[in-house]
Amino acid sequence: RRELYHEVPRNFLVDDFFSDDYFPMRSLRRDTFKLDIYEEEDVFMIEADLPGIQKEDISLDFKDGYLTIAVKKEETKEESSKKYLHRERMQCAMKRTLYLRDVEIDQVKANLEHGILKINAPKAKIIDNAKRIEIK
Repeated sequence: RRELYHEVPRNFLVDDFFSDDYFPMRSLRRDTFKLDIYEEEDVFMIEADLPGIQKEDISLDFKDGYLTIAVKKEETKEESSKKYLHRERMQCAMKRTLYLRDVEIDQVKANLEHGILKINAPKAKIIDNAKRIEIK
């Protein structure tokens, strides 16, 4: 049917199929890396799935109780001997920010192994400075 052919755009790509227009539950443009966060008695543990990302592409910042994990990766393949009709480059930037109360920032450790970033954030020792004041 000729009418049906005209309903599908000529430049229909896989990314378009997953966009909000074609499939509203998923959008590749807004996806980011997945996180697992759990708490033990004296530490917060964060695991971020970052397959294919090198540690040079990751920045970790802690400010005012917020831990920010940011990834910026660029990939370009240069081949000057070809006449391109189509050429692709990859750039991605993703960021997640978590609120972690009472962390010993100087003792936070991070390790990237097999595409998983593991962050160990020890909890700060809370000094109980509450005191009952006698009224005279």
